[in-house]
Amino acid sequence: MSDLISLLALPESSKAFTAYRSTVVDVDAPSAYHPRKTPRLDTDSDSGSASRARDRPKGKNPDRTGPIKIQVHDFPGGVVGSALAKVYDSLFVLLRGSIRQLLTKGSNEVTATYESIYTACRGVVCVAGRGEALYGAVRAEIDQCVTRLAQKLETANKEPVEWIGQFVDTCAWFETQVALLQSLLTYLDRAYVLKNPGLVSTRDLAFKLFRERIFGDLIVRKLQTGILTWVTWERNERQVHIHRAFLKALVSHLVTHNIYDTIFEHYFLEQTLVYFSTESRRKVEVEDVSAQEFLSHCRERSTEEESRAKDVMLDGTVALVKDTSIRALFEGRLEWMAKEVVGPLMENKGTTRLKHAYATFSTVDGLPVLCREFKAYVQKKVQDNVKDASKDDDMVDRLLQFKSFADIVLNEAFLDPSTNQTNQDFAYALIDAFAKGFKARRNKPAELIAKHVDRLMRHGQRGMSDAAFEALLDAALALYRFTDDKDVFRTFYHRALAKRLLLERSASDDFEKAMLKKLKERYDPEFGMGDHMFNDLALSRDVMREYHARIADDDSAQRLSVVVLQRSVWPFVARKKDVDLLPSMQADLDRYTTFYKVKHQGHKLDWDHSLGTATLKARFAAGPKDLSVSLYQAVVLLLFNEDAELGYGQILEATRMDDGELKRTLQSLACANKKVLKKRPVGKEVNEDDVFCFNADFTDARAKVHINSIQAKETPEETKRTQTHIEGDRKHYLDAAIVRIMKAKKERSYEQLKNETIDAVKSHFVPEVSVIKQRIAGLVEQEYLRRDEDDMNLYIYVA
Repeated sequence: MSDLISLLALPESSKAFTAYRSTVVDVDAPSAYHPRKTPRLDTDSDSGSASRARDRPKGKNPDRTGPIKIQVHDFPGGVVGSALAKVYDSLFVLLRGSIRQLLTKGSNEVTATYESIYTACRGVVCVAGRGEALYGAVRAEIDQCVTRLAQKLETANKEPVEWIGQFVDTCAWFETQVALLQSLLTYLDRAYVLKNPGLVSTRDLAFKLFRERIFGDLIVRKLQTGILTWVTWERNERQVHIHRAFLKALVSHLVTHNIYDTIFEHYFLEQTLVYFSTESRRKVEVEDVSAQEFLSHCRERSTEEESRAKDVMLDGTVALVKDTSIRALFEGRLEWMAKEVVGPLMENKGTTRLKHAYATFSTVDGLPVLCREFKAYVQKKVQDNVKDASKDDDMVDRLLQFKSFADIVLNEAFLDPSTNQTNQDFAYALIDAFAKGFKARRNKPAELIAKHVDRLMRHGQRGMSDAAFEALLDAALALYRFTDDKDVFRTFYHRALAKRLLLERSASDDFEKAMLKKLKERYDPEFGMGDHMFNDLALSRDVMREYHARIADDDSAQRLSVVVLQRSVWPFVARKKDVDLLPSMQADLDRYTTFYKVKHQGHKLDWDHSLGTATLKARFAAGPKDLSVSLYQAVVLLLFNEDAELGYGQILEATRMDDGELKRTLQSLACANKKVLKKRPVGKEVNEDDVFCFNADFTDARAKVHINSIQAKETPEETKRTQTHIEGDRKHYLDAAIVRIMKAKKERSYEQLKNETIDAVKSHFVPEVSVIKQRIAGLVEQEYLRRDEDDMNLYIYVA
């Protein structure tokens, strides 16, 4: 073995280090030292620093990051070269042995220190230039390591979930050893691998070989068996498995090796679909659970799957698992679920459960099915309410309550989660359902809505705020939007408005005017007729003030109040027969008539006493009372000033009232709650042989007693007359529309004329096709139209 002096002896012919001058000037770091001396540097503190400083490019700082290489010029090798080769061989052997020890599972220690391994790698790669050989050795050792690991995993005989624990432990050990190996072989990656683009780093090489060998068919099958065993146990027992942590660790390792999607996620989703499809069939077809029970079960299962996925899997998998489980449970059952769930939940006002149902259906693209069922339920519910003639009195109240609840469902249950706004498909479905439900019975819904608004206007706010009362009115108008019979509502509303104004039964003129404005601007310009009614009342009050100013203060006509109405504005028909007033009353009217005709020459007054009112002073045994009665009631009661007892025939002869009107009047005085007359025999109906007398024993707590409510109510006869009047107006509407169309188009086929006629009048009502056909035939008979001689379905306008 050569001693140190022999190893460092240089041949005489070699200039060696003496060929390099020892003087250097560092231009980047001016120094106060003598220029022929080399200042000591932080890292270059050896004797060779001066020569390295001289070789440094001027104007640049030295590069101290790479390895330092000393080259001996004209060195022939010999004994020193052979000795160096042996040193490098020993370093290589040290490295390979250490790598093998590091990659042997169960080996407790490595013979060499980490520092010596790190230094040896530097020498082998950077000095000896044996990077290629070392890289090949590393590859071989890693390959042997993963082969041993794979064999142990393949031959391990454990319960599937416990086997996953062994697999996780193997992955964790291998990843730890590879990380250590990468840090020890840093110079292999930096000085050799980076200079060879076709090679991968030590870590990537190890993971590549691990992935190719470990994740073979057998191990993957065992992995997936363990996954299926674990999740099936948790789903069946509905508890957390004791080894769930193994699965969480497994996911982490699979992600590390970029194989999570293919081995875990896809397989898990497939098994989820199979499991819940089987469970769905068992629940519905075998256990025969109800739809609501099944919906609750689906919601619970969905929550369980979401919770499990959040705890074990990646965030991106959570939604996929939840969606797959719901789809599997609902597959082929959407129609059944929607039909069995919507109705009962709507009946029981289960808004929260409807919200859950909406969320569940939305995850499986089932909202169109749920929407159809919601629409069908609402339509049937509205139809049932509208068609039940026995409950007409509270039809509108029931419809309003149902509409209010349906709106709550829309705003709380059927919300789009992305915008937190009502799903417009469901909103449109609700509107369509109400509109179609109203078609189940023509005219009546519109009539009853008008009467409902009349009741609200007569009763007033009754302690409510203006906003609350207006909300009640708006709710009623919301129902009005759904009816096609706009003309029916308008006619009954006008009649009710006229009675409220004439009988002074309206709770607020301000609300009346606001309501008319809303109806006119939002729904139908013809509601502007109400403005003319208020004008007539104002003018009548002015005329009465003028009349009272002209007569004596003690004149009986001072108590007279006359309202002059324009027949074209007010919805009343001139009466052919009216009551005979008492001579004194008729005399006051005659004097007013003379005054009015002098003031308004050419005007004709027709008296209508059916809506007249009077206040009578009555003396009962309990004391005097003021009776607020209709003019008809007043005429009847005043007869008993002359006679203590009168028969029905006598009253009829004295008043000459219509037979039906007289019976209604007597019934209100003798058979209602406030009986100011007595009837023999006692009963609720008035017959022609009944006898009446004044009831001196009548009592009432109030000083002024109102018994003229009969005037404000719409009698069946009046309703029937109004409906007849509406049907007559509709014929005129249709005739006018058909003539206008034909005058403009000159000729039209039957289908064209029918469709254009419906379009022309639909803002007032939607006519039946049979009625249109009748009106066309009538216009042909009246020679407004004629049929074409060659085509009987073609109509031609006759000028």
